[in-house]
Amino acid sequence: MSSKKRFKPPTKERGNKLATPPDKQEIPPEQQPPIFSLRYLEGEYCITKCEKDDQAAFSLKLYRLSKLTWSQIQSQDRHKLGYEKISRDAIKAPIPNFITEDVNFIAFRFSGMKPMVGYRDGTIFYVIWLDRNFTLYDHS
Repeated sequence: MSSKKRFKPPTKERGNKLATPPDKQEIPPEQQPPIFSLRYLEGEYCITKCEKDDQAAFSLKLYRLSKLTWSQIQSQDRHKLGYEKISRDAIKAPIPNFITEDVNFIAFRFSGMKPMVGYRDGTIFYVIWLDRNFTLYDHS
């Protein structure tokens, strides 16, 4: 005889401390703020290779960008809160195998003119490289 207990899913949408967030799928990605992923950040272009000031600047940049929608970010200056496209052919570091040929790279500036380079998928921006020494691509 099995004594497995079954749990009923919670029926209320609001607990004592947490509420269920609104369904973000109903809102177009352009009208949502970015979500940042550092999942693939590693190697010579990792946050761990940055100086403390650059790490702090990176954190502040993510905070400021998270207060804007993707649409607002697209209307910003590329060297301020906006971004610029970076050609795949310009990247000098090895591109991770899971990033397919159709992926477009973009760069935000995080510490002065130092770029963080990655790609966008819907609302998520995956940071792949922090180009603290300006060696990831030709900056001329």
